[in-house]
Amino acid sequence: MNPENTVEEPITEYGQLDLNGEYTWVDYLKWKFAERVELIKGRIVKMSPAPNVRHQVLAASLYGQFSRFFTNKPCQWFPAPFDVRLPVPGRANESTVVQPDLCIICDPDKLDSQGCIGAPDLVVEILSPGNSRHDLHIKFDLYEESGVKEYWIIQPETRVVQVFSLQQNRYIGLRPFTEGMQVESLLFPELQVQVDDLFKGVITDQ
Repeated sequence: MNPENTVEEPITEYGQLDLNGEYTWVDYLKWKFAERVELIKGRIVKMSPAPNVRHQVLAASLYGQFSRFFTNKPCQWFPAPFDVRLPVPGRANESTVVQPDLCIICDPDKLDSQGCIGAPDLVVEILSPGNSRHDLHIKFDLYEESGVKEYWIIQPETRVVQVFSLQQNRYIGLRPFTEGMQVESLLFPELQVQVDDLFKGVITDQ
């Protein structure tokens, strides 16, 4: 398949895609099937099935805290599903489209009617059994090279929040934040997220 493959008709079944092919944002817009996918450097990556209850309770708690902090502030927060087209060095076209669990965007010029074009300022991903490798390795490298200034990884099973800050084009990890601690953000020093509050109501053995 041509790396610049474009699809003339809407794709209504996931099975119609060539999983060995390369696609772009133009193709992505024409996919009308139920499965959620991301596009990583032109390659299709199928996302995990619908999040479990633990993931959803944690996400709702996170959204509430971010909503309160960013109300009446210039930066905006967006929960999944929300398309983010990341710039990837060495690729001229929009070949990477991801859906972070939550992202913060401070530059309004990066927003259009279809999502975000460019690197968000902060991205949060909540790990689940089906996406740990994807978020810990593939997306970690992707967010780093595309210029996401801060990346939070939340681990529900261990109740740990990891924060990585982009310094000289490389992520530097802060100490892990566990129960009884307050998550620290270098990008937003006034943002206060208590780990205990974040995990309140979350069942760990789900």
